Parts: sequence; C-alpha cells; structure tokens
Amino acid sequence: MALTEFAFTLPVVLVLILYGLEVSNYCLALLRVHQIAATSADNAARVRDSISEDDVNEVLIGGKTIGEKMDFANRGRIVLSDVLANGLAGSNAGQTILWQRCTGALNIPASQPAYGLEGKGASDASLPAMGAAGHQIAPTATSAMVFAEVTYRYKPVISSVLFGTPILRSEASFIVRERPSEALTASPGTTVSRCTTYGT
Repeated sequence: MALTEFAFTLPVVLVLILYGLEVSNYCLALLRVHQIAATSADNAARVRDSISEDDVNEVLIGGKTIGEKMDFANRGRIVLSDVLANGLAGSNAGQTILWQRCTGALNIPASQPAYGLEGKGASDASLPAMGAAGHQIAPTATSAMVFAEVTYRYKPVISSVLFGTPILRSEASFIVRERPSEALTASPGTTVSRCTTYGT
C-alpha cells in the first residue's frame, strides 16, 4: 500500500521540485541582470580623470563575466550611454548622449537602446531625460551620468514549458565622479564596442 501511495504522489512531488528549481533559477537570473546593469553603470562612472575605449571595454567584459553562468554573452545585451547636459539654452536645453557602447549577441527589438542613439539631443531638446515614464533621471547641468540598459533572454534550467524564455530587462544609472572630461578617447589597437556589432 505504501508503494502504491508513493507511486501516486511521486509525479506531483517531482513536478513541485522541478517547478521550485525553475522558480529559483528565474529569480537568480533576474537578480544577475540587475547586478550587471548596476555594476556596469557604476564601474563606468568610477573611471577618473578621463575615459578611453579600453576602459569601456573592461567595464563591458566585467558585465559579461557576472553573467557567465547563465550564458549572458550569447543571450544578453549591455548598452552603456554617457549622458550630460547639451549646453544649449531656452527651448533647446536638454540632455545628450555623448557616447554609447554595447556588447552581447542578443539582437532583438527589446535589446536596442530604448531612449536614443549616440548623439541624440546634441542640438535640440529631444532628450529631456533617460528612463521609462515615471522613472526618468537626468544629470545636473554640471555633471554627467552613465546609464546602463541590460536585456537577457531567460535560459531555463529544466524546461521552457514552465516560464518560456521571457526577456528580462534592467536599467541603472550612476553620476560620474571626479572625471573632468566625458570625451571617449581612442585606444590604439582596441576594438570599439559599437552598438551596430553583435557577438560575444
């Protein structure tokens, strides 16, 4: 009788265990996406004195390293934007994306820069702030910020039947500290992480 009862309950127990594992994996993936966004923005904002293509590449590599266990390089995308006041007056005053760099192989509409490309807002007020409506942020007239957008196609640990493969997204921003110039300097021999390039 005990074996019979065990046979009846085993499928239910297995489903609950597998569901619990998938829920845990999903929550961990969501946490890592948040960590990648916050760490990438913070690290780029911490670079002092000046910032180069090498510095940005190191920041992007660091973000992918955080997501190694969930295959982030192949299934995710990081967009880093350097945002500051455009220096214009009157109705043209606003923010501009001075430079923008990306990494990751995820190439879908959701992984594209959501608030504009490099150069947006340089000559008009088309970029008042970064972020979704109700959660927008902008630096002051005398500061700059790094804004990170991270997207990731969820990789199930058990099966896609439970959650599918949803797109996880997180954004983060940090004010630049102790960097008098936001111009991105070239680094000889360094490959620029253009947002038109997709790969690991």
